Amino acid sequence: MVFSLSDLGWSSHFAAQHAVDASLNPYRISAVHRDRLKALSPEGEVPLTTPNQSTGDFAVGDWVLADEHGRIQLLLERRSLLQRRAAGTSAESQLIAANVDVLFIVSSCNADFNLPRLERYLALAHQAGCYPVIVLTKADTCEDVVDYSSRAESLAPFITVLSVNALDAADIQHLLSWCPTGQTGALVGSSGVGKTTLANGMTGQSNTTAGIREDDARGRHTTTSRALIKMRNGGWLIDTPGMRALRLLNAEEGVDEVFSEVIDLARACRFSDCQHLSEPGCAIQAAITAGELDAARLDRWRKLRREELHNSETVAQARARDKAFGKMVRSVMLDKKAQKRI
Repeated sequence: MVFSLSDLGWSSHFAAQHAVDASLNPYRISAVHRDRLKALSPEGEVPLTTPNQSTGDFAVGDWVLADEHGRIQLLLERRSLLQRRAAGTSAESQLIAANVDVLFIVSSCNADFNLPRLERYLALAHQAGCYPVIVLTKADTCEDVVDYSSRAESLAPFITVLSVNALDAADIQHLLSWCPTGQTGALVGSSGVGKTTLANGMTGQSNTTAGIREDDARGRHTTTSRALIKMRNGGWLIDTPGMRALRLLNAEEGVDEVFSEVIDLARACRFSDCQHLSEPGCAIQAAITAGELDAARLDRWRKLRREELHNSETVAQARARDKAFGKMVRSVMLDKKAQKRI
């Protein structure tokens, strides 16, 4: 299938960077594997190699410039980047997807529905620079869809919340309208919420789905890797594996955007260093007393801010240690070379 660069999501943002060296060819990363990359161009899908044989610096959705031999020479500046702190104990960041225009945050109208988790995904979207759309699946099996929608809509004044039946063609078409030709969407959410069914409807593929446990509505991982897939309307979709835990990284601005009403109230506190506990003149506590702010909302903001600060500081400290260790190793090697010359 033949695509133009515009069809693939190319824009003036990337064209300006390409002008630096027009002899190189632009490609959009469609799949990232441990030892290789796949990319799309107007000529089709091709394999690309990286300068250092590592693919960790690249994300699905990235634009790169490569020479005639398929060797990447430049990673173009991204318009948006979804990333998190990697799972496990290591202090590493994990790239999720790049150059995403719309982030479809998928939850379901059952026991999976969780406001704190939705707030995390909204913070991720705002920090990355994506437009968030909350998609509530299994609406056809729920007795009170309005209740779920109302709770999701309470998270922001103008948040877009769509209640869908993933098997309904009209609902799928409504989703597609948010991501037309040349635009890129990404699906994020827990396992079992129906992401694979949504992806199948949006792309025309027929990937198999897995069931969920009846007691807690949790599902098994169906999607195990990320890929850039053409949607039926000409847009592009990145389906991501279900995430049990989303650990935010360098997302302070994103968190504050999600809790903008808390931030606005904090600016009205009498003291600039107010901790919003029992200080006189605390606008946040006054709003809670007046029933204008939910105390649980304040607690969730505090928790996310503490967690985000910890994750970001830990990663920064780990990088600093690695840099210091590298300097020490180089110093030792130079000393050994100097001794050999003597």
